[in-house]
Amino acid sequence: MLTQSARERMVEQQVRTCDVLDERILETLRVVPRELFVPERWRELAYADCEIALPCGKRMLRPLVVGRMLQALAPRGGEQALEVGTGTGYVSACLARLGARVRSLELHAQLATLARANLGTMASDGGVEVIESDGMQLQEQSRYDIILLTASLPIYQSRFERALRPGGRLLVVVGSGGASQWASLIRRASEQAWSSEPLFETCIETLEGAPKPAAFAF
Repeated sequence: MLTQSARERMVEQQVRTCDVLDERILETLRVVPRELFVPERWRELAYADCEIALPCGKRMLRPLVVGRMLQALAPRGGEQALEVGTGTGYVSACLARLGARVRSLELHAQLATLARANLGTMASDGGVEVIESDGMQLQEQSRYDIILLTASLPIYQSRFERALRPGGRLLVVVGSGGASQWASLIRRASEQAWSSEPLFETCIETLEGAPKPAAFAF
């Protein structure tokens, strides 16, 4: 089928060439039907190397960015994952396919409804809970094994690392835009210790409601 060959080209020509070599991640991207999570008017771009416009002014991450994020997090079966920014549910479906139990927060009711409908077409639906909520109001402590932010933070927010269990991993992109954005993997070593590993440079949209640096003034 055309979509199967398009998925294979996406994996081999976009994702693998960016050093995503974990076969579990590559197989997940081959299996999860990305086209089902793309708005119908943009469906021909489902496997293109580009962001895709979503309702509410949001954008769907490029496939290679999704692959790099998932590889860094290395989800394991049975882990509790928190996703901040559900969008249309594609990354949620990938996390569930990798065995995680996913709680996904989406600020916009329209997108939350759309994501639930999209995930309802997948066998992974039972592993994903989509909640209409503002991720910037997260107050939970020591609950999650994995946390993934699908939008960037202009200023790092420690609320997300505090929501990790010891041994948990947080994938976050920090920066105000352009070349200043970096993806990092934060690990919680113990109740009071975290470590940070810079991963790759990227450019993704800003998490709505996230604090921004004060404007420079003379």
